[in-house]
Amino acid sequence: QGERVLTGLPSEEVTDFLQSRRNHFADLEKAAEELWRDNDLALHTLQQDLVRVLSQRYAVQVEIVPWGRTPGLLRSYNPLTRRLELSEMLPPASRTFQLAHQIAFLGYRPVLEHQGAGGKLTSPASDALARSALANYFAAAVMMPYARFIEAARATRYDIEVLQSRFGASFEQVCHRLTTLRRPGDEGIPFHLIRVDIAGNISKRFSASGIHIARFGAACPRWNVYDAFATPGMIRVQVSRMPDGQTFFCVARTIGSPGHNTLRGGLPQRIERLSLGLGCALGHARDIVYADGLHLEDPQIVTPIGVSCRTCARTDCSDRASPAIAQRLEIDENRRGQSPYMVSD
Repeated sequence: QGERVLTGLPSEEVTDFLQSRRNHFADLEKAAEELWRDNDLALHTLQQDLVRVLSQRYAVQVEIVPWGRTPGLLRSYNPLTRRLELSEMLPPASRTFQLAHQIAFLGYRPVLEHQGAGGKLTSPASDALARSALANYFAAAVMMPYARFIEAARATRYDIEVLQSRFGASFEQVCHRLTTLRRPGDEGIPFHLIRVDIAGNISKRFSASGIHIARFGAACPRWNVYDAFATPGMIRVQVSRMPDGQTFFCVARTIGSPGHNTLRGGLPQRIERLSLGLGCALGHARDIVYADGLHLEDPQIVTPIGVSCRTCARTDCSDRASPAIAQRLEIDENRRGQSPYMVSD
């Protein structure tokens, strides 16, 4: 999972960069703590506090603008007029996040550039995307300060919904923040994270748990990150076992994307949802509230999964959509199983 592969795609380069750094940036954590210390920030007034910081420290005025004024945009900053416009379509957690994201570029750009300098990225587009990813990291660290957040995560046994309410964050923001808790001597559970759309495209992936996630194309259809689409808004749990025997405890839930249904104007043509999966090695499951009531040692609750059909060694899978690369394809015209590529005795 941590190997670097030159693909020529900025998104893949940046994903590999974050993976190589274990998705933890100590200097950005310190910068977020400095922002809190120097500006008397408070959780229950954080959004108003960040508006104040932008005004007093950076002479930036913030306005929540009607959707029709800047169609298709959720955030827009004009460096000449020093005006930051946020769409009214952004929910409160996203507004706070975008305010902190803007502060990252205005007040901590040298830190962003220094942190990104070790990525050995190959194009200006990759550099820009890396800076944006690091600004997002800073924003999450501002919304969910490390010491306070990890203490709350342990106390609630990683109850994502409680953490959402306590820190005024979204489900995705909390899940993503949980993957960054790698401070030496004060580490959280090593999680993996995956975000997919209903067609199976992977738009976000990171693994500290050791699970392998497909680089391109769809992941395994047996993974609960896909089952979540059948029960929107409901948290799904799964004990997932890879072909090599590694076993993971995974939770997944659908999430929405602000503003998507109004990008084209008029009536929405479809409900646009993504699914987010968070998981860890099974040995950590008892520290997570979502494992309560599960007999984790029961083999009947284990779901065999793989990375993707093309690389999976399981030949007895009824959900197989294509033959494995290493599989010798033999078609018997007199017999038909649940999948034409399924091998049965």
